[in-house]
Amino acid sequence: MGRLRVLTLNCWNVSAPLEARMAVARDEVAALAPDVIALQEIVVRADGFDQGALVLGDAGWARVFGPAYCWDEAGGVRFDAGARAGFGNLIAARWPIRRSAVRRLPGLDGEEPRAALAALVETPDGLLPVVTTHLDWEHDHGFVRERQVLALASLVEEWAHAATLPPIVAGDLNADPDSTEVRFLCGRAALGGQRIDLEDAWLAAGDGGPGFTWDNRNPYAAYAGEPDRRIDYILVGRPARVEAAALALDTPRDGVLASDHFGVVADVWLPGGTGPLTSHPRGAAARDDR
Repeated sequence: MGRLRVLTLNCWNVSAPLEARMAVARDEVAALAPDVIALQEIVVRADGFDQGALVLGDAGWARVFGPAYCWDEAGGVRFDAGARAGFGNLIAARWPIRRSAVRRLPGLDGEEPRAALAALVETPDGLLPVVTTHLDWEHDHGFVRERQVLALASLVEEWAHAATLPPIVAGDLNADPDSTEVRFLCGRAALGGQRIDLEDAWLAAGDGGPGFTWDNRNPYAAYAGEPDRRIDYILVGRPARVEAAALALDTPRDGVLASDHFGVVADVWLPGGTGPLTSHPRGAAARDDR
């Protein structure tokens, strides 16, 4: 049996003031001392720029990057699971990462591809499956996100079967807690004959308040004129238990915040062993290990 701390943050890509924001993020990550980190909107370029390194510093993290898309010579975007540069998701852990995979998520033609990144982390208590993602953002694209969470559930199931600990799913879902997408992931709605039962860390043990991660108190978010809402999540597979959850990186330093999103941090108790989490039709997408 083990306990670990999980942190998730949408890093707002390379938006200004980048260096100041990443310095805040790096210091806050060090202060929070998480065991597992899920980051979204991470940019890695062919010229050697690595936004993940700016956030994580030189603390010796094991980490993997999974591109949602990369850029072609004409300035367009394309999905390439094996690309070493691009825009996407990152998983970091204090322990070795045995293997990882990138899975493209369903979307609409002509729009930015979305992807999920999965990793198996070799913790002292067993193999921990971790999945992070950044779903479609448009308010009226709940129907797209519904397709995306179906693919996400299949990916989580695959990696849970390869592990000895319950899975952690973290990221920017761009959906409210009462949306069909989030209710499906938490076992409160069915989609496409498939089901999954993950626990929302904030509902289980949030430290009070609505837990808004897109909040007009944040000047980087306020410019958009959108309502406050909770769209960033840490979800855990049962029989894990969430002991505490709180907003993170939500306090400015000299007027600078780490991102246009606030992060979420959760302390999770993980018992060993887990059974099937989902039930879905035949024909699930094939595993894409690398």
